[in-house]
Amino acid sequence: MRAALTRAAHDIAVVDVAEPSPPGPGEVLVRSEAIGICGSDYHFLLGELTEAAGGSSFPRIQGHEVAGTIEALGADCRPELAVAQRVALYPLHACGHCYPCSVGRPNTCDNFSLIGIHQDGGLRQHFNIGQAQVFPITTEDAAVAAMAEPVSIAVRAVDRARIEHGERVVVLGAGPIGQCICLLARERGAEVLMVDLQSRRLELSAEMGADGIVWSDGDSVVKAARDWAGGGGPPVVVDATGVPAAVRAMVDMVCSAGRAVQVGMSGHEVAVRIGSFTEKEIDLLGVCCCGGGAFGEAVAAVERNAAMVARLPSHDFPLERAPEAIDFAIGHPDEVMKVVIRVD
Repeated sequence: MRAALTRAAHDIAVVDVAEPSPPGPGEVLVRSEAIGICGSDYHFLLGELTEAAGGSSFPRIQGHEVAGTIEALGADCRPELAVAQRVALYPLHACGHCYPCSVGRPNTCDNFSLIGIHQDGGLRQHFNIGQAQVFPITTEDAAVAAMAEPVSIAVRAVDRARIEHGERVVVLGAGPIGQCICLLARERGAEVLMVDLQSRRLELSAEMGADGIVWSDGDSVVKAARDWAGGGGPPVVVDATGVPAAVRAMVDMVCSAGRAVQVGMSGHEVAVRIGSFTEKEIDLLGVCCCGGGAFGEAVAAVERNAAMVARLPSHDFPLERAPEAIDFAIGHPDEVMKVVIRVD
């Protein structure tokens, strides 16, 4: 069968690999249909997520935002799983033994394994995966089904933020994750202000009923956001960028007793004023990914909002052009919302 194999940093090629064995007990044989490409895929290909950095090693078949169909079921699989059924895959495997797992937060497992990073992922025609990772989904387009994984990050973010009806929420960054957070916050009845460098991206969140401002500089954005929220500023601010200036703006603009929610990832350091935490007594909440139960909530959210979620994939490539697809996504951030690789 064909697969996109990342052989080393900056080296990905579509090659022939061995067919999977028949699924064993509790396993599902999945035919890949659509795989979303995200920032972690960029970092892995660029060699920034190797074992030395606490990640994985080469060679690796990437792809963790996966939708496909069930081709075969091993023994003892859940009765709701059926051959020919479209599914979205929950990509994280937790160890079940570390402290986070013991307190019911396996999404932050100290020994987690992620498909496409620590074990081979979806950029291949067929593969086996444990039944616990497999979630039926009813969307007509596999590319929309693949968005269940980024939507699941938003599910975790709005849950951690404790967003309530009528609250004013600022989201910094209108990329795929920021858009998904906007969508779910609006579902909860929150008023949302989106901030991004690109006015074009704000047009999509405007269709969800959000207000928007273009990022100019930190001080100006903080003032504008606090004016928009009224009172002492917004009670909830989410950074979906990982950019130091945006993180600093989040801490500066959130109101006293508010929640600052960090979703965007990066290796950067941020200079913040310590008094912002003590004087305002804000909650600073980190968001990793969701747990398995919340992934089911993400699947339901995609099904409810399929037409809007379908706006996220901006570019399609076939599997044979996977190297070109990832290179395009890395090289054209102003054009790309979400690149999807279609395996079929």
